[in-house]
Amino acid sequence: MAPIDDLDAQIVRLFLDEPKIGVLEASRRLGVARATVQSRLDRLGERGVISSWSPTVSPEALGFPVTAFLTLEVVQGAGRSPAAEHLASIPEVLEACTITGAGDLWCRVVARSNTDLQRVLDAVVSEPSIVRVATVIALQTELSPRVAPLLDATAGFDTAADLDTTAPPAP
Repeated sequence: MAPIDDLDAQIVRLFLDEPKIGVLEASRRLGVARATVQSRLDRLGERGVISSWSPTVSPEALGFPVTAFLTLEVVQGAGRSPAAEHLASIPEVLEACTITGAGDLWCRVVARSNTDLQRVLDAVVSEPSIVRVATVIALQTELSPRVAPLLDATAGFDTAADLDTTAPPAP
């Protein structure tokens, strides 16, 4: 069974492009019944394909224009749980992943300034299970987090042009 079919992809892409569109308008644009769109959305949510209907919040607009990536090394034998629980308590830690390679955990953090980043780093390394941190400051975002191209590729669309949901269906 394919993760999604063409109609699922069109529905999800439409809601990615226009999150406030609503089920009725989506059904009109796609030329399918409202109940079809709603049942597809429900099923995609149950299967975890759609993981959230939350708004995307800009850390920059909240006063956190500095983004940094941290590679953390943790005490061997202690596991990652103590470090992960500690990271979850720091609001500026937006994401943390277990990684392969030179470090054990990778984090994306934000700060109000480079000086404030030092405060965030001090909070991160205050956990005894974290023994080392390497920091890289992002200068500019070239590509924001995205899933639409992955959605298109999974559904077998060559380009987003194949998903023209802006025009009403032909009669």
